[in-house]
Amino acid sequence: MNPNPPFSPINQTMIEGFRLKGISDAPELQVLIFLLVLLIYLLDVGVNLTMLLLVCLDVHLHTPMYFFLSNLAIIDISSSTTALHRIFIMIATQNHTVSKLACMTQLCFFCMLTSCEFSILAAMSYDRYVAICRPLHYHTIMSRRLCGLLASVTWIFGCLELFPTALFTSRFTCYISNEIDHYFCDVLPIRDITCSDTSNLDFYILIVANLNMTISLFLTVTPYVFIIASILRISSSAGRSKAFYTCSSHIAVVVMFYFSIVFQYILTVSGINMGSNKMSSLLNTAVIPMLNPIIYSLKNKDVKSALRRKQMKLNSLIKFILLGNKLLQF
Repeated sequence: MNPNPPFSPINQTMIEGFRLKGISDAPELQVLIFLLVLLIYLLDVGVNLTMLLLVCLDVHLHTPMYFFLSNLAIIDISSSTTALHRIFIMIATQNHTVSKLACMTQLCFFCMLTSCEFSILAAMSYDRYVAICRPLHYHTIMSRRLCGLLASVTWIFGCLELFPTALFTSRFTCYISNEIDHYFCDVLPIRDITCSDTSNLDFYILIVANLNMTISLFLTVTPYVFIIASILRISSSAGRSKAFYTCSSHIAVVVMFYFSIVFQYILTVSGINMGSNKMSSLLNTAVIPMLNPIIYSLKNKDVKSALRRKQMKLNSLIKFILLGNKLLQF
């Protein structure tokens, strides 16, 4: 049962929607919050779309690593849009209300995308393991069929996350309040305001969701145990540095993502205050999706080379258009 006392419960038939409290109640901070979140969101979408288009258009990036990175970019764009769009609506229109259907839809899609990110990071970890530990068999093992299968499993597992979340939250029939102390509809803030029986949801979060995260973390970390062992066996320091360089960016992404999830959910269940939960949620939904492609591009020579090739083609296209305009003037 929910630990909150069921005083003055609001029956479900009386609730047409919820009120999202937002990041902060302070009126003087609303413009600053709007501009900062908008800037981060535009950077998030911009860098992920750039990475996605670059992988699609440059044949040199048609490899398993960048195929999984494209899936990660799609997940990051979708996750940020799902979680952050309510901030813009609330501040721009001064309307903090959201319908129950829209709230539950946002909750389910965010849970789905988070589950997808767990799986895609595990798939990328396996790809790095094969590239470093079994380089001669890399193209044989990481075939198009296997890459497609891993990506399909990622999205299927994510979609399966929709059903239990929707089932348990839709069974809440009364609420202590209709105000959600968050900037989007997340599972823990909704659980905190219901006076219905939350034992099934608590069991799911404690057992199934945590087990899913633990298995994903195990599948992500285990290949790196073998990778580190393989790197340490390399005799030359230059070889060790090159091998570690190829996977250090992925390690950074994994650490940041799981760090934010621990603060957003596990420590919140343990009693951390909601303000800290909002900050960890912003880290997970805004900052990390923006940093993911930047980390990969800054540390990857293939991406830099692809950017230069596309820039040269773009400059050539611009010169061709300018030449055409000059000819038309005659």
